[in-house]
Amino acid sequence: MKTHKKKRSSFSGKIGFVLSAAGASVGLGNIWRFPYLAAKYGGGIFLLIYILLALTFGYTMIMAETSLGRMTHKSPVGAFHSFGRSGWLSAGGWINAVIPLLIVPYYSVIGGWVIKYLLEYIKGNSGKLATDSYFSGFISNGTSTELCFVVFALITVAIIYAGVRNGIERVSKFMMPILVVLSVIITIYSVTRPGALEGVKYFIVPNLKDFSWMTVVAAMGQMFYSLSIAMGILVTFGSYMKKDVSIEDSTQNVEVFDTAIAIMAGLMIIPAVFAFSGSDSATLQSGPALMFITIPKMFNSMDFGTAVGILFFTLVLFAALTSSIALTESCVSTFEDELGWNRQKSTLLAGAIILILGSLSSLGYGPLAGIKIIGMQFLDFFDFLTNSVMMPIAAFATCLLVSRVIGVDKIEEEVTQSGMPFRRKKIFVFMIKYLCPIFAAIILISSVANALGWISI
Repeated sequence: MKTHKKKRSSFSGKIGFVLSAAGASVGLGNIWRFPYLAAKYGGGIFLLIYILLALTFGYTMIMAETSLGRMTHKSPVGAFHSFGRSGWLSAGGWINAVIPLLIVPYYSVIGGWVIKYLLEYIKGNSGKLATDSYFSGFISNGTSTELCFVVFALITVAIIYAGVRNGIERVSKFMMPILVVLSVIITIYSVTRPGALEGVKYFIVPNLKDFSWMTVVAAMGQMFYSLSIAMGILVTFGSYMKKDVSIEDSTQNVEVFDTAIAIMAGLMIIPAVFAFSGSDSATLQSGPALMFITIPKMFNSMDFGTAVGILFFTLVLFAALTSSIALTESCVSTFEDELGWNRQKSTLLAGAIILILGSLSSLGYGPLAGIKIIGMQFLDFFDFLTNSVMMPIAAFATCLLVSRVIGVDKIEEEVTQSGMPFRRKKIFVFMIKYLCPIFAAIILISSVANALGWISI
């Protein structure tokens, strides 16, 4: 007797997948992390290395994860289990599945900060946001940060509750074009400021003098963050992809879309900082503080600063939402597959976990500031655990699964189902068998060594 198999959700077609996957990729990693890393590690030379990695390492991992998802029609745990339940296969699937569950809570806290700043700009308080003490005062106020975090988390959960086509795909089709238009407007405004051309030159023109080994390591680390590699997202989205959609063409579109937004983010921020503070490298390299402290000061000193602030934080909010939606969908899909629950029940469980874990990060700079894990606040610890430890391990496991268990021939069979040839097969084979596992190991070792103070990244 045949058991009834629950019909899996799917994207309507290629556009639905590309915009949703691009939305997953285009997030805070592009808008804020990419520009400050580019500034810190040599500008143009960092950009060149990043693009080369996107076309090789990034391409290979997106292809592998998307093919794995479509081949099995399952989220990460089920996808890995489809090829056996040995220790490392089970661990690889679960690590891929747990990563988004740990990222979404603290990501939603930062999304809440973005909501707060956007509302303050709309209220005309750009001067208040530009003061040195505003950001630290805000994040240490537990009530205010918690409220903003909850609002962002509930928006994400409501969209996921609506489903794949009605929620994720519909929102991505609405948000992504607006995100592109806003990026173009702010980029044009930024590069036309007096003194901004020096910043454009620094960011675009490679200078070999600025090259170091850490430029390569930082660019590799950014690949994970920026392209949503090893987060379970692409396996999940691949499982929603129809068989007649070309995986390789879709991957190429996601690569181009994501890299273009990252480059525009660099052109939004680096030239504007050059115009605002000259080529002060300390200002550019201020890391997370760049978005919430340096940029508001910059906007406050500009003509039309309030309007630019509204546009910029709307852009950042949309980017943060599209990524948090994708991450949460990966969690919900795992609950549906592994617990046999429906979407609504799975979404409510994911929402509860997000609210509990996110509250730790939200209150970690205020009421819970005295509690630290290996010397880190909750938000910093979850960021380190997922990005620096779990994601490289997950990528390594995926490389082993594809190259040693499934085999490249099976991947080619899946890729060519749409009737299109596997054009970059040679690059894929070389990368998945040799370079991608080495890159993942380098990122893991260097990130942990940096966290322990052995090296400085």
